[in-house]
Amino acid sequence: MRADRSAREVDMASTGRLHEIQVERRVGAPALLRADPDDPFRWAFESRRVLRAAVTEHGAVLVRGLGLYEPVLAGDVVRMLADGLMADRERFAPRAAYSDRIYSSTRWPRSGSMCPHHELAYCDSFPALMMFVCLTPPVDGGSTVLVDSSAVLEALPPSLVRRCQRDGWLLIRNYNGEIGPSWAESFGSGDRAWVERYCRAHAIDVEWRPGGRLRTRQRRPAVLRHPVTGVRCWFNDIAFYSEWIFGPAARNDLFDMFGADGLPVTTRFGDGTPIGWDVVSRIRDAYGEHSVRDAWQSGDLLLVDNIRTAHGRDPYTGPREILVGLADPVDTT
Repeated sequence: MRADRSAREVDMASTGRLHEIQVERRVGAPALLRADPDDPFRWAFESRRVLRAAVTEHGAVLVRGLGLYEPVLAGDVVRMLADGLMADRERFAPRAAYSDRIYSSTRWPRSGSMCPHHELAYCDSFPALMMFVCLTPPVDGGSTVLVDSSAVLEALPPSLVRRCQRDGWLLIRNYNGEIGPSWAESFGSGDRAWVERYCRAHAIDVEWRPGGRLRTRQRRPAVLRHPVTGVRCWFNDIAFYSEWIFGPAARNDLFDMFGADGLPVTTRFGDGTPIGWDVVSRIRDAYGEHSVRDAWQSGDLLLVDNIRTAHGRDPYTGPREILVGLADPVDTT
C-alpha cells in the first residue's frame, strides 16, 4: 500500500543551509522518516528542531536509515536531540545503564505483552519525550506498540473520563521482597530516612510495615492537556500497574497470596475506590483499538511524545536490545 506523504517540513539549521525532512503518514504504523546521512550526529544536529516539531504533530516518528548500530553513537544522537535527559526513578523493573541517563529498555518477560503506558506517569516529574534506538532487533515480534492517548480518551466512557479527570488516580505499592524490586532497589538507596525525605518531596505517602517492608501511595492526574497542542490526553498508568494486568485468574492468585492490602502493586481511583476488571479491560480494549506498530530494524530511532502517545511491547523471540533515553522532564506540581 502506498503511503501518503505529509507536506514538506523545512528548517534553517545553524550552519546556514536549508535542511529538509519528509515524513510519511502510514495506516497502522507510526509516521516514518527515511534518512541516509554520512554523519548521523551532524544530521541530528541539523534536523533537531524540525524533527521535534514532527513528533509533536504526529505523536511519534520512526527514523529509519541513520545506522545507529552501537550504544556510544546512539547515545550521542539521543543527547543531541534532547533538551535534557532524566534519570529513571522509582523503578518497577530493572534496566541496564549504557552511560549516564542512557538505559536499556525495561526487562519484561519476552513471552508476554507489555500493556501500553506513559513513562513515569506515576511520578510528579516525567519525560515529555521518549527516544528508543534498536541496537539488535528480535527474531520475531517485539514491536513497540504506540497508542494515541487523545483517541483513547475519546473512546472511553465519558463518565469514566470525568471521574478520572476530577479525582485522578492512585498508585499503591507494597515492597514485599518477593515480587518486584526491593524499596532500596527502586529508590536507589537503603537509607530509610533518605527514602522518607524523597517521598515527602514528591508527594508520596509512606507507611513502614512489620519486617521493614514499605507501603507507598501516590495520587496523580489521569487526564492532561498537551502543553503545545492543548489536546486532552488520557495520561496515566491505571491499566498497566493494576492488579488485573495479567487478567482475573492471575489477580486472584495474587489476592490469595498477599491479601487486599498486601498486593505488590495496584491502582485505584483518586478517592481510593478500587478499580475492577471491567474498567481495566475497557481501557485495554481502547488501547488495542488505537494501536500502531512497525517491526524494528537494526539502527532505527523512534521518537515518542510521552504525553500524546502511550507505548507498550509485543511478545518476541530471540535477542532484543533497545537503548532508551527519557528526555525533557515535565513537572506536574
